[in-house]
Amino acid sequence: MGQCVAKQETKDDDSDHYHIDFASGNVHLITTKESWDEKLSEAIKDGKIVIANFSATWCGPCRVIAPFFSEISEKHPSLMLLLVDVDELTEFSTSWDIKATPTFFFLKDGKQVDKLVGANKPELQKKITAILDSAGQSQI
Repeated sequence: MGQCVAKQETKDDDSDHYHIDFASGNVHLITTKESWDEKLSEAIKDGKIVIANFSATWCGPCRVIAPFFSEISEKHPSLMLLLVDVDELTEFSTSWDIKATPTFFFLKDGKQVDKLVGANKPELQKKITAILDSAGQSQI
């Protein structure tokens, strides 16, 4: 599946579409380190598994996988889906060692339990099913 690599370029004017297209459904758009910490704390308190999608507006594969990510957020309220724009939160994304977009991190109790690099829908679905199974929840 296609992967985008870090791109040194200014953001284009369609960044507002990013919020609509990428963060629809129950996907939470993370715009600050503080909002990340808040959502992570909320997920831990509520016993939710977090799937964080590190993405970019200019990344074609990111745009392709976004509707599926949104669909998952609506089907599984036991999951908390977060979206981080690597261009908006560059330092934060770097701290997660993002080499390509999209990169998905699976977190349980605030700790990484799995990772997927690339817009590979079947593999993402497989990992979500496995993490739901391990938590004793229904499959996709």
